[in-house]
Amino acid sequence: MLNILLFVVFPYVALAIGIVGTIYRYLTNQYSFTSLSSQLLENDWQFWGSTLWHYGILPTTVIHLAGFTVPKIMAALHSTPEMLYLAEVAGKILGIMALVGVGILLYRRLASSKVRTVTSPVDWIVLALLFGQVLFGLILAFGYRWGAAWFLHTATPWMASLATFQPAPQYVTALPLAHKVHFLTGFLLFALMPFSRLVHIVTFPTSYAWRRFQLVIWTRRKAAQ
Repeated sequence: MLNILLFVVFPYVALAIGIVGTIYRYLTNQYSFTSLSSQLLENDWQFWGSTLWHYGILPTTVIHLAGFTVPKIMAALHSTPEMLYLAEVAGKILGIMALVGVGILLYRRLASSKVRTVTSPVDWIVLALLFGQVLFGLILAFGYRWGAAWFLHTATPWMASLATFQPAPQYVTALPLAHKVHFLTGFLLFALMPFSRLVHIVTFPTSYAWRRFQLVIWTRRKAAQ
């Protein structure tokens, strides 16, 4: 019964909250679809944390989504020992980058009184969950090797069963606790998206990937003589 609640009911509830809540927020307050940057309050830690976080988590997210949506292509890409080993190394590097990045962002909000002032309770919860999510992902990467292969035979069919409304939780219920925490935290973060800064994900400006860096220069008018 507990497995049904955790791996069938909870994912559907989390997805419903995330989708409906995001649509409702857009219809009622679309100008709040922003990450509410606090860069002007503190820039040094924000730059390094945000850069490492985004360059680590975005490719990782795309790879995870590919495992769910095009599993046959992903299986073919990892069909040789060389490609599987390369995926292992790349995954660990990206995961470490993301963990260091979100760790810096978490430390920044703890250390800066200015940034801490504009940090809401939901911000703290989301940051803690993101840190834990990446940490458990690295635990899986280092403790349960060749994830690019076993992922396609466990998490992928489970997600496919949810998508086709024929839930088959048995694909993941036998996995170790670290795997289950990693999966459930992902759904919890999705459920929190409409109530947090994470909502800006759905309006990600793709042009940012190739645009030039924006330079902001402070200017002051000379005092009248």
